[in-house]
Amino acid sequence: MVGKINDADNIRYTKRHEWVMLEDELATVGLTPYAQREAAEIDLVELPAEETELRAGDEAATLESRGDSLSVTAPLDGMVVEANSLLEDAPGLIYSDPYGDGWLFRMELTDIGAWNDLMTAEEYEKFAGD
Repeated sequence: MVGKINDADNIRYTKRHEWVMLEDELATVGLTPYAQREAAEIDLVELPAEETELRAGDEAATLESRGDSLSVTAPLDGMVVEANSLLEDAPGLIYSDPYGDGWLFRMELTDIGAWNDLMTAEEYEKFAGD
């Protein structure tokens, strides 16, 4: 297993294997350990530009590895307020520190209530089969 599911109360999960940490009205998005296992070692990360408006399901980022690519979608509606520039030089942080420095982007949410519709850690573990 690449890493453990974080069961903090402020983290929820999507069916596309992204995690979403909510702090005030800001949502930080990253890849779950399940998604990390499915992707080969990532060597290039294309993140969304700041001030990009995204709707849930829109492609937000692309992760490239040895000719393969993984699309990361926006888990909720909102505007990108920050992309993790650390990943440009150190994409391995996605694996080594997924809930710390390995996050992908942060969004200011349009509808914070929609966060409650995402899966809890327990629900996600059942869904992903961990």
